[in-house]
Amino acid sequence: MAFNEQQYSEISRELQQVKQEIGKFIVGQEEAIDFTLYAILADGHALLEGLPGLGKTMLIRTISEVLDLSFSRIQFTPDLMPTDITGTNIIERTQNGNQQFVFQPGPIFSQMVLADEINRATPKTQSALLEAMGEKTVTILGDTKKMAKPFFVLATQNPIEMEGTYPLPEAQMDRFICKILVPSPSKKELMEIMKRTTGAMEVELEKVMNSERLITAQQMVKEVLIVDEMMEYAVNLVVATHPKGDFALPDVQQYVMYGSGPRGLQSIIKLAKARAVLQGRFHVSIADIKSVAKPALRHRMMLNYEGEAEGKTADNLIDHILTAIQQGVGL
Repeated sequence: MAFNEQQYSEISRELQQVKQEIGKFIVGQEEAIDFTLYAILADGHALLEGLPGLGKTMLIRTISEVLDLSFSRIQFTPDLMPTDITGTNIIERTQNGNQQFVFQPGPIFSQMVLADEINRATPKTQSALLEAMGEKTVTILGDTKKMAKPFFVLATQNPIEMEGTYPLPEAQMDRFICKILVPSPSKKELMEIMKRTTGAMEVELEKVMNSERLITAQQMVKEVLIVDEMMEYAVNLVVATHPKGDFALPDVQQYVMYGSGPRGLQSIIKLAKARAVLQGRFHVSIADIKSVAKPALRHRMMLNYEGEAEGKTADNLIDHILTAIQQGVGL
């Protein structure tokens, strides 16, 4: 292992300072903050789902400022074109009077990209993100350009408004390392939000980390130890999401159309490692895997018509799977 215990402790303290700094501006939303940071530490992209006005956009903007990352926001609308995201070649006149094509980069060429209301754009436009999210490159007219380092897409969507929206394709959903549900604030949190937003108080955020330090933290996450028993636990969890698998529970067989693929397993391991680092450990525990299971898998389990009609959710089924694995039922 290239990093020692002291280095893990130091990076954990820095990350806790990052959380404290974010908490100066963002009220509550601790789980959303944690999992967004897990996704960033795991070098992945995150999808935040919640009602309008819950601070999803502000949370992402705040994190980019505290981590000192370049930031761009793309407001997804039905008329947004792929070139509005990736950029395009424009004709520019040179000093000697000739004309040449010059690439004008789009907003995707930032370290942190906020894809706001991503499900409002057409599938063709949504697919403009696929290469950038998967390969961290963008190909325009045969010319492949690399993304910034580090590079994250943090997308938001509204769970209730269906008119004028386009469901994300399964391939697009699978590119997100986790899907984070942003809850409505409690009464106490609402009081605090009103004090901070309707008064004269101004919050100045400090830059706690930078991109170089964050890349170091990502490398440390990769080197977190995970024993075979923990790996097998995660594998059992993913295998149990398949309705036609040997270990499928009756609920999964009845209500699930298809389960998680290998990216779901990769996401669980990466997020579990990131959680360990944030807590100052360099080994993965069962608690880490349990904690990240729902955000890593909820968008990778497609319910069938019966499941949707009966109001089942992926989270319910993942809870059943976790309980069954804990009790050793069928596994």
